[in-house]
Amino acid sequence: MASLKNYLIQYFSMTDDLLPQAEAEAAIREGVSFKGTNLLILVLAIFIASLGLNTNSTAVIIGAMLISPLMGPIIGIGLGVGVQDFDLLKRCLRNLLMAAGFSMLTSTIYFLISPVSEGHSELLARTSPTIYDVLIGFFGGGAGIVAIGSKSKGNVIPGVAIATALMPPLCTAGYGLATMQMNYFVGATYLFLINSIFIALSTFIGVKLMHYRPVVSGNPERSRKVRHIVYTVSILTLLPSLYLTYDMLRLSRFSANADRFIAQQFNFPSTQVLNRSATIEHGERIITVTLIGKVLPADSLRLAMNAQLAHYGLEGAHLNIIQGDSPDLSELKNGLPSMNDIYEIARTSISAQQVTIDSLRSIIAFAQINDTIAGRIAPEIKVLFPQIEEIAVTHAVFGNISTQRLDTVNTVLVKYATPLPAAKERELVKYLEARLSYRTLQLINIGNQLSFSQPPVHSTKK
Repeated sequence: MASLKNYLIQYFSMTDDLLPQAEAEAAIREGVSFKGTNLLILVLAIFIASLGLNTNSTAVIIGAMLISPLMGPIIGIGLGVGVQDFDLLKRCLRNLLMAAGFSMLTSTIYFLISPVSEGHSELLARTSPTIYDVLIGFFGGGAGIVAIGSKSKGNVIPGVAIATALMPPLCTAGYGLATMQMNYFVGATYLFLINSIFIALSTFIGVKLMHYRPVVSGNPERSRKVRHIVYTVSILTLLPSLYLTYDMLRLSRFSANADRFIAQQFNFPSTQVLNRSATIEHGERIITVTLIGKVLPADSLRLAMNAQLAHYGLEGAHLNIIQGDSPDLSELKNGLPSMNDIYEIARTSISAQQVTIDSLRSIIAFAQINDTIAGRIAPEIKVLFPQIEEIAVTHAVFGNISTQRLDTVNTVLVKYATPLPAAKERELVKYLEARLSYRTLQLINIGNQLSFSQPPVHSTKK
């Protein structure tokens, strides 16, 4: 046992791989400053990250994280606490606050002037950090300080920059400010604080484990006080993430139990589960199941299913069952229908009417969306294609005279203030297809008057 222990100690020993403390400190101190080149690179990286979030490009976001120099002052904070260099600690805190402020200001300005103000990236949804984000920051910071203190650094630092994701939260916070969505701002700022604090904490622990000598200090009481502040801030930052993690795990467990309950209990020969959802709203657990096919007796079905909830750990959950389509009434008895048959007929009629109402609502909603498309993309068109004076988006039904075949075509009518070159017009078509999520469209120049007699200037083939 002792030999195995000695073998493991020797195997994980870093004594021969570590740089002298002076060299490692010099490398960290060099990245602390935010002046001139470093500040300009930070601003440019924020613009790149904002563009990546705006266009939903993961590659661009990763590139911005690699460019960003934000890791410098954060690791410097951990070093300053570890070696009791309080001048370095104050400088790193000041530089980090300045860097975060400039980053949020830059991203806010970008999203204020960006013609596309919608948040497309899933990174924008990361506004509820959990304990997993704490662990990512902690282990990422640990990998960073070990790499900085070792002779063979490899590709650890770029990997840490990507894993801990310091840039996206700052851009998301700026997006929240620009669009006045405070949930984005608060959640993203909290995520940035988690990453920063736990990278610094793991750096502090790494410095202690590598036995870096503290600077000469004549005030040990001050050192002890700073360490207590570091521990207190870390714990206070950790607590909300623990609560959010508990909420996430509770919802995950509830969803898993609800899926198991629905899969095992909602098995009917002529009725299928169309959709399901399990949510927690204001502390109330809600399961919604949408059925299609033969309509089942609602009261009996609800009683039977509510009785089964306890067997799946779903006590107290509210079960909402929605049924569509119509029951099979071919089995009605000959002669006058019974009261149950009349009840089923009335419910079938109501269900059919509800389906019709829902269908008409969908048609109206679709028409309203089409009526407002041109207005919603007008600001973008004004920036990207200033030659366009008017634009209309519609769905036209073309009929082939010889075959009598009808075909719906996505049609865009445009009026130019000045002629648009052919290459620019092809670029306009590609933009509209991507922006409106159309596979194909037909572009028609209406000239100075609304006339459909002119052939289309450009048309994409189906």
